Amino acid sequence: MLRFTKLISKQMRLAFRRWNSNSVSNRALGYNVGEEIHGFTINKVTNIPELFLTAVRLDHIDTGAQYLHLARDDSNNLFSVQFRTTPMDSTGVPHILEHTVLCGSQKYPCRDPFFKMLNRSLSTFMNAFTASDYTMYPFSTQNSKDFQNLLSVYLDAVFFPHLRELDFWQEGWRLEHEIPNNPLSPFVFKGVVFNEMKGAFSDNEALFAQHLQNKLLPDHTYSVVSGGDPLHIPDLTWEQLKQFHATHYHPSNARFFTYGDLPLEQHLKQIHEEALCKFQQIKPNTAVPPQSLWHKPRAHHIKCGPDSLAADPAKQTTVSVSYLLADITDTFEVFTLNLLSTLLLSGPNSPFYKALIEAKIGTNFSPAAGFDGSTREACFSVGLQGIEESDVETVRGIIAKTIDEVIENGFEEERIEAILHKIEIQMKHQTTNFGLSLASAIASCWNHDGDPVEVLKIGDKVTQFRECLKKNPHFLQEKVKQYFKDNSHCLTLTMSPDDAYFGKQARAEQEKIKEKVISLTDEKKKEIYQKGLELLALQSATQDASSLPALKVSDIQPTIPFTEVEMAFVGDVPVQYCAQPTNGVVYFRALSSLNTLPEELKPYVPLFCHVITKMGCGSLDYRQQAQQIELKTGGMSASPCIVPDNSDMDVYEQGVLFSSSCLERNLTDMMYLWSTVFNNPRFEDEERLRVLVRQIAQELCNGIPDSGHVYAAVRASRTLTPSGEAEEVFGGMNQVKLMKRIAEMPDLTTVLRLLPRIKLHLLNSDNMRCALNATPQQICKTSDDINMFIREISRKKKDRKLLRAHVIEKPLNPAHTGSSATYGVKVTRKLISDPTFKPCEMKTYFQFPFPVHFASECIRTVPYTDSDYASLRILARLVTAKFLHSEIREKGGAYGGGAKLGQGGIFTFYSYRDPNSTETLASFTNGVKWAKAGKFTQQDIDEAKLSVFSSVDSPIAPSDKGMNCFLYGISDEMKQRHREQLFAVTHDDLVKVANKYLAIGQSTRGVAIVGPENESITKDPSWVIR
Repeated sequence: MLRFTKLISKQMRLAFRRWNSNSVSNRALGYNVGEEIHGFTINKVTNIPELFLTAVRLDHIDTGAQYLHLARDDSNNLFSVQFRTTPMDSTGVPHILEHTVLCGSQKYPCRDPFFKMLNRSLSTFMNAFTASDYTMYPFSTQNSKDFQNLLSVYLDAVFFPHLRELDFWQEGWRLEHEIPNNPLSPFVFKGVVFNEMKGAFSDNEALFAQHLQNKLLPDHTYSVVSGGDPLHIPDLTWEQLKQFHATHYHPSNARFFTYGDLPLEQHLKQIHEEALCKFQQIKPNTAVPPQSLWHKPRAHHIKCGPDSLAADPAKQTTVSVSYLLADITDTFEVFTLNLLSTLLLSGPNSPFYKALIEAKIGTNFSPAAGFDGSTREACFSVGLQGIEESDVETVRGIIAKTIDEVIENGFEEERIEAILHKIEIQMKHQTTNFGLSLASAIASCWNHDGDPVEVLKIGDKVTQFRECLKKNPHFLQEKVKQYFKDNSHCLTLTMSPDDAYFGKQARAEQEKIKEKVISLTDEKKKEIYQKGLELLALQSATQDASSLPALKVSDIQPTIPFTEVEMAFVGDVPVQYCAQPTNGVVYFRALSSLNTLPEELKPYVPLFCHVITKMGCGSLDYRQQAQQIELKTGGMSASPCIVPDNSDMDVYEQGVLFSSSCLERNLTDMMYLWSTVFNNPRFEDEERLRVLVRQIAQELCNGIPDSGHVYAAVRASRTLTPSGEAEEVFGGMNQVKLMKRIAEMPDLTTVLRLLPRIKLHLLNSDNMRCALNATPQQICKTSDDINMFIREISRKKKDRKLLRAHVIEKPLNPAHTGSSATYGVKVTRKLISDPTFKPCEMKTYFQFPFPVHFASECIRTVPYTDSDYASLRILARLVTAKFLHSEIREKGGAYGGGAKLGQGGIFTFYSYRDPNSTETLASFTNGVKWAKAGKFTQQDIDEAKLSVFSSVDSPIAPSDKGMNCFLYGISDEMKQRHREQLFAVTHDDLVKVANKYLAIGQSTRGVAIVGPENESITKDPSWVIR
């Protein structure tokens, strides 16, 4: 029987009434068209009830700047300004400009105000993006004063930047001596963007997508690389950069966006007075003309680097067929084509999945497959990667045949309903960065003078779509014929590996350097040497940031609001209920322990998690299962879960987290699906498993160039804690290589037989706990469905013992003692302890043919509840902002780098897309020396605290409330205690923990680097080379 304890309290009901308030949106409806406010004129006010907001469109009277405000009851307020940036070469001018404008301005002349504001605010988001045809500068914060501070810095940065030559050198590119203070060392190219793009171009998926756009839209700005081609970046001059700013960063070419519950008038006044009142309207001439349509299809071939982890080295060719579609400003046509793309490609019931993926010619869809609405005209692409070069024509034939079949047969009505259901649940799902999501959603259409408000009116689009389908049952088939069958603007792009590719790229770079150096006079060489020293001195100098606005530590709330959760039981299974304003969506989780699983099965848990909801269950085959999941849920997933204990670094919890969501009306169906998955999963289809394995292996290999720092950190921490070893098994390079080996197997029978064995230990109600987040009214109604699910799933046999002898039971909520457990049943977690574990040091180098490195050094420190944890957390932010940023990014030229403290107590140094390897390790060591010396001020400490609290206090979505306790055993009381410890950290505390834990010889550490072949490391016997 399900037993509740004061499940719906009076406070919850009162809170729900507050959640339902729509006052900000309602007030915005009071604005009148034609009304003038602080230099702006209102030209449109629109209520969008499905998103609980009111859209207000305005124009600036003197400059013509466009403005959109979305009034919504959301305290995480967002601002962005975007400019249409249309380069005509591949020097990366908009990308380098995006970096350089953030390096100081008239009002804020200090170097790098952007990164300094990260430590002087409580922002929940700060960044800048360069797209193919626009550049966007967004930030968000929950603090009104902080919003005004950040807005002032952003406005001055984009409209009145200094654009100093040395900043251009640092952020863009420079020709400099390899060792700046040694004029006899060779000349090399340096620069943050230069190295960032070298890393980007080592990613074959990104390379393919870039060429696809360049060749499909060859007439104007899309024919070039807006981010910059590393071989063309050194052609950009400082004068060209300044000229591009003058012609593109003008209010007449700007689109301003604000979102949230702060007053619109306050935003308009500040934007007008601090920036727009100083400009007059111009004609920016940045519009992108329509692409001239082709009279016949075209083909193009490119080369790429080989994939050393490819399951079959003979199958590394990629092919796609791409079509130019409608103008992005036709919002209903774009909606229809996007939906059509999902029907064609998404899931095992889609025509292209059946025809291409299940043909087992390749491993996965080609990069950039599907609908792309990021350019003036949208496009659609479909193809395969991981094929033999001889299969290119076969793939093209399959694509053409599939299009003909879709035109002939159309789509099943249930498939269409599944996609429309997906749209409905996406509209209702509430995220913490909703404002940023909306800004991104409207950016492309608005950039080309479309109506951004129309993009947001999804409900109207769904209604119109249903009407079109009702009037004309062949509506979608006719679109397929129009845009695919009869469309001559079609590109076939192929890509194949060249073993000499990276060598050719390196030689081309050397030739470029040689070309530059030959043209230099002795005088010019001396000037470059002197400027290199000047830049180095500037990077090393103490920066005066006093001109920048800043919050104070006293602006931070001293306490956190506690989340009310209630615990109930179904038999011995605890169920946590959390009433939240989930907008009619129910969120379900179940955590099932892995404690009885034999060690030899553990490496296969990630594979089990990936396939458990994709191979069929009960009477449903995998296609029927996928259809029901789309029709009845927002998705069903499983993932390995390793949770370090919060009070002992040698203890951890291991399990699998099952997650799903659904509309309230579908809860019974969703829980029935879970019951069927748990009781009767289907593991007999070897060919289905083969398809899934190839996809997984391909995705893991493709992810390394973008996530090398993650793999380096996982390996570096592997030998420091017992949970570190488990993390490596489940998510490290070992898992990548295991999936590669499985994908190479001609016979998967042995792997297939492992899955039912894992199921016996995992898919049962023993050692499981559940959580459910829903509206207060729905909470009461969910009990029967949760009760049914738990009672229907099997229990393990009584004689199945824990394989680990050392199991520690701890209360789920540490704030509650064992005796306070409801109805006498203890709510506990079973954690693993290994008394024999001894941390040890290891250095690992993973050789990949990348032109950049990813470095990590991890140090074992203390767990979350230790009094020193707060000091180490502040120190990580302090050493990042005040030392490592300058050393690794500014001087070293890496795209990113820093230090962070994980929840499990591992202190991690890292670098990302880094031209250096061992030099960066030396920077980590010097960072520790800097911290030990205590050469930082109270202002530095306060800024580090602000930065840490911006993370601690980041918004939590209704779907995730209560999860800290459910998953990690961290109660609100513990979080409040940690908060008080963060406030209390002193200068002496920081110096103490630097000496106690980070100094050489004090704690066990591990090191790992992912990068190109390194002769000095190869000769060093202390390194393990992989």
